[in-house]
Amino acid sequence: MTMNSRFATIIESLEPSLQRLLDISPEKPAHLPTVVPKAGIYLFSERERHLYVGRTNDIRKRLHQHSRPSATDRQAAFAFRLARGANRHMQAPDKEKGPRAVLMADPKFCSAFTAAKARVRQMDVRWVEEADPIRQALLEIYVAFALDARNNDFDNH
Repeated sequence: MTMNSRFATIIESLEPSLQRLLDISPEKPAHLPTVVPKAGIYLFSERERHLYVGRTNDIRKRLHQHSRPSATDRQAAFAFRLARGANRHMQAPDKEKGPRAVLMADPKFCSAFTAAKARVRQMDVRWVEEADPIRQALLEIYVAFALDARNNDFDNH
């Protein structure tokens, strides 16, 4: 069986976008340049370790949400993931309230979440434009896989 030709063409066209992403000089989330593409994917890194790839239809707004001190657990999903990883021993057993609500009610976890948002603010961020929603989704997966961005697991919620 062969791969669908339209799909294969899209997959084969993703590498140049990855290279454009890596060629961009990294910025800090709080110091974005005046001109930022509207839609695309973004990459958070610390030094040369690529940590998280996301996609959005509003890059500036989404990067602000990830790093704003007052961001909620839904807005700062990457920081939430970092805080959860740092507190693996913390369980969220209340299925009725949901794991996020249980963790966000725990002062120790909230402190870790605040620290994670501060950490994200200090990270390097890059982005590349991609307006087409299908290419954007595939590019997010491709970049996360190619760069071994371990904070992307693509698990269902």
